[in-house]
Amino acid sequence: MSLDASRTEPRPERLTAHEARQRLEHARATRMTQLRALGESGQADDQLVAAQQDAVERVLKEIDAAFARVDDGTYGACLGCGKPVPGERLEILPYTRYCVACQRRAAA
Repeated sequence: MSLDASRTEPRPERLTAHEARQRLEHARATRMTQLRALGESGQADDQLVAAQQDAVERVLKEIDAAFARVDDGTYGACLGCGKPVPGERLEILPYTRYCVACQRRAAA
C-alpha cells in the first residue's frame, strides 16, 4: 500500500477505547521519561528545569483525566461544546479536552 492510498481511506472519527488507552499510555510513558530526564539533569534548582517539570506534571494530570473520560465513556467529546473532537486532533494530543475552537476560547 502506498502512502497516497492510505491518505484516501476514510478514518473513523472516534477512537475505540482500546486505541485511546494505547495512545494515552504512550503519551504517559513519554512524559514519564521526560520527567525522569529532567530529574537526572542535576539542575533541580534551575528555574527553567522546575518550570519544565511543572509543565510535564500538568500534562500527566491531563492524561489521567483523559483515562477517566475513557472509563466513563466521554472521551473524545469536547468539554466545551459537546461535539466530537476530530480524530486528527486526538492523534496529536490524545489527552485533549477540547476541540480547537473551544481550546482557543478556554485559553483566551
